[in-house]
Amino acid sequence: MKKYLCLHGHFYQPPRENPWLEEVELQDSAAPFHDWNQRITAECYGPNTGARILDDQGRIQRIVSNYSRMSFNFGPTLLSWMERHKPMVYEAIIDADHRSRDIFGGHGSAIAQVYNHMIMPLANKRDRRTQVYWGVEDFRRRFGRDPAGMWLPETAVDLTTLDILADFGIKFTILAPRQAHRVAEPVATPAQPADSPKGAKKKTPPPEKSWRDVSGDRIDPTRPYRVSLPSGREMTLFFYDGHISQDLAFGDLLDSGARFKERLLSVYSDERDWPQLVHVATDGETYGHHHRYGEMALAWLFEDIQKDPDVHLTNYAQFLEKYPAEAEVEIYEDSSWSCVHGVERWKSDCGCNSGMHFGWDQKWRKPLREAMNWLRDEAADVFEKQGPRYLADPWKARDAYIEVVLDRSFENVNAFLAIHAKSPLPPEHVVTALKLLEMQRYAQLIFTSCAWFFDEISGIETVQVMQYAARTIQLLGDLTGRSYEDDYLDLLDKSPSNVFKSGREVYVENVKPSQVDLLRAAAHFAMSSFFEDYQESFEYACYSVTHEIYHRVPAGRFGLVTGKAQVTSTLTRESVTIAFAVLHAGDHNLNCGVRFYEGSENFIKLEKDLRVPFERGDLTAAIRTMDEHFGKNIFSVWHLFKDEQRRVVDKVLEPAYQLAEAAYRQIYEGNQAMLNFLSWLHIPSPRHFLDAAQFVVNNDLKQMFEHDAVDAEQVKSLLEQCSRWNLSLEEAVGHTAAEWLNRRMDEFALIPDDVDLLEHTVAVLEKLGPIPMGARIWEAQNICYTEALELAAPKKAPFKTEDEDASRWERSFTKLCKLLKVHPK
Repeated sequence: MKKYLCLHGHFYQPPRENPWLEEVELQDSAAPFHDWNQRITAECYGPNTGARILDDQGRIQRIVSNYSRMSFNFGPTLLSWMERHKPMVYEAIIDADHRSRDIFGGHGSAIAQVYNHMIMPLANKRDRRTQVYWGVEDFRRRFGRDPAGMWLPETAVDLTTLDILADFGIKFTILAPRQAHRVAEPVATPAQPADSPKGAKKKTPPPEKSWRDVSGDRIDPTRPYRVSLPSGREMTLFFYDGHISQDLAFGDLLDSGARFKERLLSVYSDERDWPQLVHVATDGETYGHHHRYGEMALAWLFEDIQKDPDVHLTNYAQFLEKYPAEAEVEIYEDSSWSCVHGVERWKSDCGCNSGMHFGWDQKWRKPLREAMNWLRDEAADVFEKQGPRYLADPWKARDAYIEVVLDRSFENVNAFLAIHAKSPLPPEHVVTALKLLEMQRYAQLIFTSCAWFFDEISGIETVQVMQYAARTIQLLGDLTGRSYEDDYLDLLDKSPSNVFKSGREVYVENVKPSQVDLLRAAAHFAMSSFFEDYQESFEYACYSVTHEIYHRVPAGRFGLVTGKAQVTSTLTRESVTIAFAVLHAGDHNLNCGVRFYEGSENFIKLEKDLRVPFERGDLTAAIRTMDEHFGKNIFSVWHLFKDEQRRVVDKVLEPAYQLAEAAYRQIYEGNQAMLNFLSWLHIPSPRHFLDAAQFVVNNDLKQMFEHDAVDAEQVKSLLEQCSRWNLSLEEAVGHTAAEWLNRRMDEFALIPDDVDLLEHTVAVLEKLGPIPMGARIWEAQNICYTEALELAAPKKAPFKTEDEDASRWERSFTKLCKLLKVHPK
């Protein structure tokens, strides 16, 4: 009996980018990280590129890539973010697929994914085809090969979707066991009787298939199955082991690698007469994010399985090549892995929810789906009417637009237009063509599945797709000159909320404030220029700004700026020239006006009208003058993009922060002796003394680790105070300490023979024991491990043995290995 094992991870995060900026803005809920992509990369995606195998003393004996030994898919939008912001992790994932080909007989372990996690059975056929095409092309560009398999979002499936996958060369997909309806064992074709006369046309018909109902998780997941498609073709389906996958995702199976292995091996049975594939599928975030150190349990499992001669690690493509599917299956159409009612979770109040909000309903799902369907159809109507004016084949161009999404360089966009434009387009028509295509991109992003998955229409996932809808509506308005927003809001009015009055209020409160146009982008530049040293030209997100005139008039805490600038969208190439003025009346009081530039005469008048009241100190008159010149186009700190808004507010409040810190520090420093005395007597310290001490100690530690030169003795002293007075350390302290260590180890990787750097790093690291850095130091450990491997190689050493520095280096590196729990080899 041949035994094979495959573990699949579905690595995915919903796209989180602000659709007007194409960047993920600050998310306070992910603190101390900037956003959830950053946090989950640190906890899961990164650690799985270098998972730890520990020895019996808890030291890192080996660091291995889990991706190279498992089956996996990554969401294309997540990989796009990772390529820009975490390139080392991104490259390690791509490299793991290359290495997996050597492990699994030329078959890479990565499979593709439908582009932006759209529930395929609920989409129209045209959108389904674009989603698959974009997913395949994104995969080819990143992994350098054609995908053999494709992950369906939420494993939501119907035969039409499978047929579309087959159109693009996809050979298999993975489903949940309850999605199988009935199976038929392979039936041998009867042989002709030996005495049949030559040329006889009559043949014995093959026996009828014997179908067996397997509803309710009763399908045997240890073999692949063939499913017949409407086109007459077939596709292979793998049904993962549902019980183990459930326990893996939601139970404690990852607490022990040995128990995990035992559970997997228990599935094999001598009663089966086919090569058995035990395989599970879960969200990839299970390994490290949902279950801390889950990536280590997975790595241990892989290491142990590879020592077992009876069980072979494989991936789906390799197994399928060896053992093509023989049994047949019929599926439940419109079914999924996370809704027992099929695909109702993404269109109705079916009862499926997170279970976190007792008494809430999801009656908003149906009207929200209807609103998005309406918007999609309106966008398609405009695209079909206007597209042929600019594009030779608009829908073909929409499919090919993934080439632009993957590479927005000026040259690549021109190359795309050279192929798909109806004729050479003048600049203003290029803008329109790109707006049409961007509108279609957002009209697909509005269906990202996470929007319907959770409990409330005002949740961040649903607000995200409403932002995509708002951007679609904005582009529709630009293209047609009419407003679609009121009609959309009328449809949202029918979506009841558990928190707000309706979806309309959610949109007005949480989506409208995020909207950006070229004037707001200009206002952002103008206001932030008070606090940033911008050059003549600069880029922010997907906007570029070139200022031709920039005049600043300071007056103590106050200031006036006037200027002229050109603002351009790097996505649509739309560009405007604007005049602007900003009045800073101290603290957070920023008053900004922006308007289209109307010639030098009008600009000179604007400057003069503002300077006169400002220079005589009449701020009220200056503000009134701005209202006269700019009308409704007045902006404030509220209109800054979120990250810059936070930076500006921090700078504005810096004096207040310093006063507050000084007050806490005075209480702390004035009562240290008293705190020590009370501690010695075991008398509880006054709460306000401890609050001041906790603030100062945490603040000092965070500030210290923002610089490379850290005083190890000062760290020791502060941590001793934490212990003595039972002060808690903030998570942000561990975060900044881990970042400091990773930075220092990055330097060490570049100049490993710098003894002073190594000794200083070790001296500080020796004092960091109580600081909760957790898994955040995996990058530092990787560097230490790599250096230890290189030293273990023949003739590898940074110094000659007789050098004095060699002894210092060896002593410090030995300590480093011990502190980072790396086996010294």
